[in-house]
Amino acid sequence: MSAPVCLVTGAASGIGAATALRFAHEGWAVAINNFDNSTRAAAEAVAVQCRDAGAQTIVVDADVGDDAACRGMVDAVAAQWRRLDAVVNSAGTTRVIPHGDLDAVDASEFERVYRVNLIGIFQMTRAAAPLLRDRPAGTGSGCVINISSLASLNGTGSSIAYAASKGAVNSLTLSLARSLAPHVRVNAIAPGMVDDGLLRRVLGDEAYARVVDGMRENAPLKRVSQPSEVAELAWFIAARAPAMTGQVLALENGLMLNT
Repeated sequence: MSAPVCLVTGAASGIGAATALRFAHEGWAVAINNFDNSTRAAAEAVAVQCRDAGAQTIVVDADVGDDAACRGMVDAVAAQWRRLDAVVNSAGTTRVIPHGDLDAVDASEFERVYRVNLIGIFQMTRAAAPLLRDRPAGTGSGCVINISSLASLNGTGSSIAYAASKGAVNSLTLSLARSLAPHVRVNAIAPGMVDDGLLRRVLGDEAYARVVDGMRENAPLKRVSQPSEVAELAWFIAARAPAMTGQVLALENGLMLNT
């Protein structure tokens, strides 16, 4: 029987890159979703690491906000391996906008963030659902893992639009878990601060370092998470949790205790 296959969106860096590598180290074949030429070198570097771990790997350029691109990415996976066992929806976007500055968040910003963070997850899951259902006999259920955020649970985060989009991801996770059962499980992970994640690219190194220090100080566990920790949980959900579906798992170093 061929190796199981995982498709990871937003896999050029951060949580997505760590997740691709984690699955590769477990012998899974990995499809690495890359956004465009600006991140292709990073995506190819992740692919090299996955291949060095012994995994079959392809890199597929696609904007998850484009439904045709999502379908094309699944077609590429099907052409390569004729199976898909797990999808990790890690692609995301944001801008840092103070929550109190309501006038700074207009409809276009909501639409931009939702196009990737919410609609992209739906389109990617819809495109992958037939292949996830049609898996080899005896291999259990297919699996979708959505990367949400602590912002979805406490209304914090880089902007109101971002927090709202991640709250919608949680609701989408529940709806998809119901509609795709029993053949596909759908869960979400809601990380708090993750070092070297999306926020570093948005803020720049200096401002980002200040945020990390503040989050570390505020967290009861006095730490921030690493991308590899989120990747470890994603792999566990996909490979070791056949009874888990419709769950949103917080991974936030105790920050919820402060609310």
